[in-house]
Amino acid sequence: MDFAHHAAVMLLALALDALVGDPDRIWRKLAHPAAMMGAAVGWLDARLNKLELDESVRRRRGVFAIIVLTLGAAAVGALIALPFRSFASGSALWDALAEGVIASILIAQNSLHRHVAAVRDAFAVGGLGAARHAVSMIVGRDPSKLDEDGVSRAAIESAAENFSDGVVAPVFWGLLFGLPGLFAYKAINTADSMIGHKTERHLAFGWAAARFDDLVNLPAARLSGAIIAIAALVTRRDWRASLRAMRRDARGHASPNAGWPEAAFAGALGIAIGGPRVYSGVRVDVPYMNADGRKALTIADIGPALKLFRAACVVHAGGVAALLAALWALG
Repeated sequence: MDFAHHAAVMLLALALDALVGDPDRIWRKLAHPAAMMGAAVGWLDARLNKLELDESVRRRRGVFAIIVLTLGAAAVGALIALPFRSFASGSALWDALAEGVIASILIAQNSLHRHVAAVRDAFAVGGLGAARHAVSMIVGRDPSKLDEDGVSRAAIESAAENFSDGVVAPVFWGLLFGLPGLFAYKAINTADSMIGHKTERHLAFGWAAARFDDLVNLPAARLSGAIIAIAALVTRRDWRASLRAMRRDARGHASPNAGWPEAAFAGALGIAIGGPRVYSGVRVDVPYMNADGRKALTIADIGPALKLFRAACVVHAGGVAALLAALWALG
């Protein structure tokens, strides 16, 4: 399996996800791979994470769990990819298409756009209460504490951050290692979302999941910021402000990765995102990304953010297409 095949698979996956997404009628009948990964994380958590154990023991068990999960997911990806090893043969296109269908299931550009747009649409139909419910589907903060500004900010932050870990990062690892890399990345990201929290239960056991997720997202987060700046240029937004915000604010984010796409988005749109929020009744002070931007946001700000998100997805796919063309030209 060569790099050109991976690029063809990822390009097809991006196109399929953009056009079709994840049809709910299918996944109501079948177990989604991400849900199966979540079930595996939950099983490992229940079996290994015993609160009566010493913290150091629980941390070691967490390391073991993330190793098992990552290797297991990579093995599943390798088994699925096993029949599709004929890129140089006459069935190359069909092989790439078959893998692309599978890969598209684990790319989130379509579903992310729908969920963020649902917040805007819910506000138009049912007001703030409906928008709070819609945004609770995509963020972890307490929706009852959010006003229109908070709902809008949360939706835009979700679009920015998840462009990196839901779109760019899975494609990045898929380009490098094919379906095994894509499946392994998705398993790590799922584990972080479930157990990578600083709670009493998961501070020790989830430490490895959180740190490993930070590591595997490092390249994609910075690449995402650059893609967003290019998308700002394409859509005649302030790409220079996007780059300035990244340079100045991204490293100040609590996450080593989320600040890059968030700052790029905020700079391009001329707004400030981030800032204080409430999780499980606890106020958390988060630095603003592009602190000089407009802080009072409204639901109307979600539309331009979605336009920038769509442009970033097109720029990203265009980059994969250019890479594939270059590889083919080089033989």
